Amino acid sequence: MHLQDIYIYPIKSLGGIRVETANLEERGFQFDRRWMLVDHEGTFLSQRTFSKMALLQVEIFSDKMEVFEKNQLEMRLTIPFDCKTDGLIDVSIWEDTVKGLLIKKEINDWFSESLGMDCRLVLMPESTRRKLKPKYAVHGESVSFADAMPYLIIGQSSLDDLNMKLTDSVPMDRFRPNLVFNGGAPFEEDNWNKVKIGEAIFKVTKPCARCVMTTVDQLTGEKGKEPLRTLSTYRTFQNQVMFGQNMLLLEGKQVQVGDDVLPL
Repeated sequence: MHLQDIYIYPIKSLGGIRVETANLEERGFQFDRRWMLVDHEGTFLSQRTFSKMALLQVEIFSDKMEVFEKNQLEMRLTIPFDCKTDGLIDVSIWEDTVKGLLIKKEINDWFSESLGMDCRLVLMPESTRRKLKPKYAVHGESVSFADAMPYLIIGQSSLDDLNMKLTDSVPMDRFRPNLVFNGGAPFEEDNWNKVKIGEAIFKVTKPCARCVMTTVDQLTGEKGKEPLRTLSTYRTFQNQVMFGQNMLLLEGKQVQVGDDVLPL
């Protein structure tokens, strides 16, 4: 088995980026979900409720991010990594409330206009520690603005198995993994406790419960019923639909496409 794809999602719930190499950090890949859009109360926004967020794509450069609308490439927003902020505010993601740095008003105005709703962009500073639940943590690890865990892995064979059951196949981007590997049986990853990828070692913590976000077409922003409807017929455990495995980092600094994937 080999690492086939690596994805990062700099701004939570916006378009992801496929990269050849990624630096590993405790809370997730470098740049992964370090920014997040929130409403006026500081509550996180996602495609679950606002599927139009899928139409905003992010690009990463050495000193900045750029955000653009997938169907209007000329509509670009530049966000320098050293962008001025308006101080810390409380932001909520699921049951967690942490401090986020509020990005300046001009940037927030761009997002509000593009998405047609009042929203603000926040950055997770290094000082913010969003701790994992003790039952999943190994050494008191923290996570970014990701839903639950620092890393998510899915086998290509698992998606192939699902697509054989669908009338219209779906791409991997519906499931927003960080790591995709090829080889092995469908749902091979369900049986892992630890896995070595290149020189890095990860602890598999729990299956990833899936929601309506998997039904959002990442190119059009339109919602449907698949693949969640079909997936629920054979991947439901304790009333949750599972696809992919969450992980945390035990050791390692970097992974790259082509790395060997070895369950431990």
